[in-house]
Amino acid sequence: MRAGLIADIHGNLPGLDAVLRELEREDVDEIICLGDVAVGPKPVETLERVKELGCRVVMGNWDAYFLDGFPRLEGELGERLVEIGAWWAGQLSPDHLSFMRRFEPTIELATAQGPFLIAFHGSPRSFEDSLLPTTPDAELDRLLDGAGAARLLASGHTHFQMVRRHGEALLVNPGSVGLPFLRQADVMSIAPWAEYAVVEVDAEALSVEVRRTTFDVEAHVRLIRSSGMPHAEWWADLWATGSALDVTGRAGQTAMT
Repeated sequence: MRAGLIADIHGNLPGLDAVLRELEREDVDEIICLGDVAVGPKPVETLERVKELGCRVVMGNWDAYFLDGFPRLEGELGERLVEIGAWWAGQLSPDHLSFMRRFEPTIELATAQGPFLIAFHGSPRSFEDSLLPTTPDAELDRLLDGAGAARLLASGHTHFQMVRRHGEALLVNPGSVGLPFLRQADVMSIAPWAEYAVVEVDAEALSVEVRRTTFDVEAHVRLIRSSGMPHAEWWADLWATGSALDVTGRAGQTAMT
């Protein structure tokens, strides 16, 4: 079985289209989306594109916020994100929200040899958990409790690509289609590419490839600026001018592909 993994699209339609064009050439049996689909400058079009795919989708934290209300986020950054998120949510119709309510907490794929893949957004316990290369083994054991005996565990949420062993399984994060983080010292900006993964399993072997592809970032930035969304210039500048989010003390790293 061969599957494509996409995650954290965040309303970036050009990035999603670029990834899907590459996956079309890969002859995958299935595409699995690990959540956070519509939270971005093209929420309606991105959600409809994923619906057209007919793929299974994991419930992400921002997907759930669209459906159940936004949490209280502290500080200037939190206030901006809630205002932006509320604007994006207002673009969706009842049919869009009905589609999102069919997103799944976890997704399992199996072959004749047994479970192949268990996919989730943060962890099997919560879509807000973060699994990182630096997460201690004991904490990883706790967060992955109940994940089962699949050969491959797939998570999103962190926006960092990762491949890491966990017991006899491999833990993979395909990175972010729409908002791949680029950490430099203690600040975070948005990398000018879209990320995904291709995984394959048979009776004898397991293969994991984390990949990145280019798309027209300048057109995406122009779209953000003309969208009418709150704080559009700030959001666009995360790509266009190297402005960055202050993430002092937050762990993470980018996998080289």
